[in-house]
Amino acid sequence: MRVIAGKYRSRRLRSLPGIDLRPTADRLRETLFDVLSAGGRTALEQSHWIDCYAGTGAVGIEALSRGAGMVYFVEASTPRVALIRQNLQSLGVETGFQILRKNSARALADLEAQGAEADVVFLDPPYRMQAEYRRVLSALADSKLLKPTSTVIAEHQRKFDPGELFQSLARYRKLEQGDSALSFYRKV
Repeated sequence: MRVIAGKYRSRRLRSLPGIDLRPTADRLRETLFDVLSAGGRTALEQSHWIDCYAGTGAVGIEALSRGAGMVYFVEASTPRVALIRQNLQSLGVETGFQILRKNSARALADLEAQGAEADVVFLDPPYRMQAEYRRVLSALADSKLLKPTSTVIAEHQRKFDPGELFQSLARYRKLEQGDSALSFYRKV
C-alpha cells in the first residue's frame, strides 16, 4: 500500500495483519481522488476531511498528500490508532490532522459540537457492519458538519447497497471497481 500522488507520492504505508483490517486499495483510492479532482478543480486544496473508520489512515493521508488543510482520523481501535500515528510519523506529517479514538457516531457528534465543518466525509466501516452505513449516513444528513457543497463517500461491497436517500442526503453517483464500490452523496 502506498500514497498515490502529491507531497508523499510513492511512499509506503504500513498495515496490520489479518482480515479484519481492509485498507482501501490503491486503485480504488486513485479513482476516488480522480473523481474528487475532476474538471481541474482545486477542491482538495485546504479542504477539511473526516475519515471515519480510518484503519491505516490511507485515505486521509492521501488527502493530506494532495493538499487537504485538515483531516480528522476517526478510529475506535487502539492498535489502529497507533498504526495511523506510525504512518503519519513515517511521512513526517506533524500538523493538519487530529486523531479521534472514538466510534464514528461519538466523534461526529463531538466534531459538530466543536463547530467543525467538512468538505469531504469518507466512511469505510468493516463490510460486515452493514448497519453502520445507514446509521452514519442518517446522522450526517442531520449534521451541521456538512455544508451545501460537502461530499460524503461510502466505500462498500459491490453487492451491498447502503441506500439512495437519507433525509436530505442523496446519492448522486456510484462507481464500482472489482468487489468494491464507492457511493457519493450530497445534500439536496
